[in-house]
Amino acid sequence: MAKLAFLGMGVMGAPMAGHLQKAGHEVTVYNRTAARAQDWVNAHGGAMATTPRAAATGADFVMACVGNDDDLRSVCLGDDGAFAGMGSGTVFVDHTTVSAKVTAELYAAADTKQVSFVDAPISGGQAGAENGQLSIMCGGDQGAYDRAEPIMQAYAKLCRRIGESGAGQMTKMCNQIAIAGVVQGLSEALHFAEKAGLDGRAVVEVISQGAAGSWQMSNRYETMLDDHFDHGFATDWMRKDLGICLETANENGASLPVTALVDQFYKDVQKMGGGRWDTSSLFKRLRNIG
Repeated sequence: MAKLAFLGMGVMGAPMAGHLQKAGHEVTVYNRTAARAQDWVNAHGGAMATTPRAAATGADFVMACVGNDDDLRSVCLGDDGAFAGMGSGTVFVDHTTVSAKVTAELYAAADTKQVSFVDAPISGGQAGAENGQLSIMCGGDQGAYDRAEPIMQAYAKLCRRIGESGAGQMTKMCNQIAIAGVVQGLSEALHFAEKAGLDGRAVVEVISQGAAGSWQMSNRYETMLDDHFDHGFATDWMRKDLGICLETANENGASLPVTALVDQFYKDVQKMGGGRWDTSSLFKRLRNIG
């Protein structure tokens, strides 16, 4: 069993840290809003710290799942950052979805302190985190990944190293690109069914058994038809992720016309007041526009 720090007690980080504690590791948590860290300790045991540095001091591994590039920099760098408290040979595992640019920056900063940095973004949503069934796509040095992989198994359905530093984040971009198109396609299919006077549930029962089937269809069609969008991955976060995808595509020359269009549809959802609705709210946008 290892001594661990976990930075970020959001809807993903808190259950992930809970799985680590349940597995028998010694976990210290940090959250910018201290009350959330205290709530986690009350529920799971372990300990809390008032700074990332304090949480990371003496830890074998430091895991993070925060909001965006700036949030990640803030918990890693500076006098109170995790890197300042980490000893030589320890491993920082970043589960945040961020740009490959900040990953390269922090990989280099960690290396100067003889700390390993593994980018390990996740897919599976809040339910995946709570059930310990996340897909984890990793980039970084092979040795660091080999050491961290058994730790991540506490909340993983699948964990794989894709390549060198940044490869995990690039793979997560592929994931978000694929999801954006699938959710829009499902939304249009359900919208078309309604306009045609069909029973959406009956339609999905049939088409889900063929080539049209998807995780989104199986897990979201009923809540979409029932106008429930208060679960899952928020539109605000999806737009953040798609922005990273589009910026990176502009740099590497990839063509993402569908992703760019769906990003604008999510912008419409935000204008409807749906920034915190989950990503299947693309269907609500279609209902609203007729």
